Amino acid sequence: MNRRKFVQLGASTAISVSLPLASQALNYTDTKKKIFITGGSMDSKFIMYIASLTGKENPKICFLPTATGDSLVNIVRWYDSCANLPVRPFVQRMFVSSYTQKESFETVLLGMDAIIVGGGNTLNMMVIWKAHRIDEILKTAWEKGIVLAGGSAGSLCWFEHGTTDSRPIELSKVDGLGFIKTSHCPHYHAEPQRKPLYWSKIKSKEYKAGYACDDKAGIYFEDNEVKKVVALDDQNNCYFVSLENGEVNEKLLPKEILK
Repeated sequence: MNRRKFVQLGASTAISVSLPLASQALNYTDTKKKIFITGGSMDSKFIMYIASLTGKENPKICFLPTATGDSLVNIVRWYDSCANLPVRPFVQRMFVSSYTQKESFETVLLGMDAIIVGGGNTLNMMVIWKAHRIDEILKTAWEKGIVLAGGSAGSLCWFEHGTTDSRPIELSKVDGLGFIKTSHCPHYHAEPQRKPLYWSKIKSKEYKAGYACDDKAGIYFEDNEVKKVVALDDQNNCYFVSLENGEVNEKLLPKEILK
């Protein structure tokens, strides 16, 4: 399938925000809740790892580029990343209308095997999601066992809070969806100001203890517990950062390098 057709496919879906979610009445208590995060990049190896978590041979994976305002560049990059992978890629844009999209966000997202959230402005993304009730739909997807994933803004969104560059002047705090009950710091060593700020916020108890990830490393959470840590190379890692006896403690998490 060519690139032009890929991009057109991603634009063809509609919104229904006035009705209650049909899936809210369902009980998914016996389903494993899966979230995979990276500190920054969403390399094709990470996409394949996410695909493996679905348990499907040719999974439907949806990309949410909300944090970059549905950037066409990022949408094309997403399809390029999936071009040679055994997955069925899709894009759900938020900047749509009832003329261009004839399925609800709920129908589209709950029909996926995995949902990957792109990076960008976390704060803006959260506001847009809440306006369209995407936060509720994603929670239903999580409870249903659909794999949720992302890096940067796409990792921050699953936690209670963490560090963001969504505002002018300096890094600041942003609240996420709170599916994972800790704090989070992406780009841990890639951006010099990230680690010192994260440590200071944990030491002051403004942030809960939480997980920090380098750009090319990721954590798979199953039912809110760390199940596996993976990385693309030896240099990138993930950490658990907490406060012990008034001092910040950084614990390196054992990892597996993806081949």
